[in-house]
Amino acid sequence: MLPAREGSSISQMKSQLVRTVAHALPSNLLFMRGPHENRKRVALTFDDGPDEMTPRYLRTLDQLHVRATFFLLGMNAEKRPELVRSIVAAGHEVASHGYSHRAFPSLDGCALVDELIHTADLLPPSPTPRPLVRPPRGELTPATLARVAFAGYTTVLWSLDSDDCRTTDSIEVQERTSRVRPGEIILMHEGQSWTLSALPAIVGRLRRSGFELVTVGELMSS
Repeated sequence: MLPAREGSSISQMKSQLVRTVAHALPSNLLFMRGPHENRKRVALTFDDGPDEMTPRYLRTLDQLHVRATFFLLGMNAEKRPELVRSIVAAGHEVASHGYSHRAFPSLDGCALVDELIHTADLLPPSPTPRPLVRPPRGELTPATLARVAFAGYTTVLWSLDSDDCRTTDSIEVQERTSRVRPGEIILMHEGQSWTLSALPAIVGRLRRSGFELVTVGELMSS
């Protein structure tokens, strides 16, 4: 058995390999960003909910007139089904983040499919042709990607990381998202007051720059 650190390093290398060849894969199998051309559209995405701060996120997004995509953990959706309904009622898109937040490459084929199915049962039907799923921490290998695709899902990663899970400073989150290109999928997380505090400034800057904020599903159809 590989030492934990070495195993993690190999997993990261495989994830990087997938990202490197992503441009050669159909977007209905792996989607990392929307088109650079055409309309100036970006998608805000939030991982790891729902949690006790979800209502505050929803209020802020409502005040900003923004619709986003929430990648929800099945175990959290199971505990807070009323918040899943609230997210959908507010007009946002919901998608899977797996059930347990275990790295997909650490799961064997059956366990991975079980996580996908279990979480899907807790979420409303997907409006996209293939349900969307974001692997926890973005960890992915070619074999994992193939299993997810064979199960009927589109794997969604991101093109711009807000780094909000590595800081507690809202200004840093704003600065990390200051260089935005058309088609960006911006990664953020629920349950963090600094992320919530940064949202008005992030959205304001995007709008002043002429960007339209859409869901991932809408970005895919651009």
